[in-house]
Amino acid sequence: MPTLISGSTGVNKITDGTIVNADINASAAIAGSKISGSFGKVLQVVTYTNSGNDYFGTSSSSFVATNLTLSITPSATSSKVLVLLSTAASNESAGRRLCYTLYRGSTNLGQSSDGMGLILSQAGSGYIRTPLAISMLDSPSTTSSTSYTLYIKNEGSSGTVECPPTTMKQHMTLIEIGA
Repeated sequence: MPTLISGSTGVNKITDGTIVNADINASAAIAGSKISGSFGKVLQVVTYTNSGNDYFGTSSSSFVATNLTLSITPSATSSKVLVLLSTAASNESAGRRLCYTLYRGSTNLGQSSDGMGLILSQAGSGYIRTPLAISMLDSPSTTSSTSYTLYIKNEGSSGTVECPPTTMKQHMTLIEIGA
């Protein structure tokens, strides 16, 4: 049922569902408590891009921290952190198995032995250089500074695996999502 509004606004009536963007003042705001439903809000974004000189190589058969690391301090224990990472990886020789994973502090967020993924070159096929990307939503349950670090290891034949090889660029972004 229409409601009559009098005054100097020039508005004669408003019917449910007929307010359009042009009817709302540009400085108007809607209180969050008036919005129904549950959805996340971006609370902060922290990003890192190297200058092209973060070469890292290891021959270790145990996970080792690379140079790709970034920290965020969540504003609430209920917040989630979206981790976006991109770099490059190389086996550098046939038969090597580059395993990679993401750590939050000292906690491996991947599978304990193989991590989150594997880059494998078959014997006789030479080395492989490939992009490496990780995106994951984590629930750190803390308001303390929290670091995320890419770890790698060589699970195959002896020698070095690299991440990134040579002086390739790499990026990491941490996005805090509020509940």
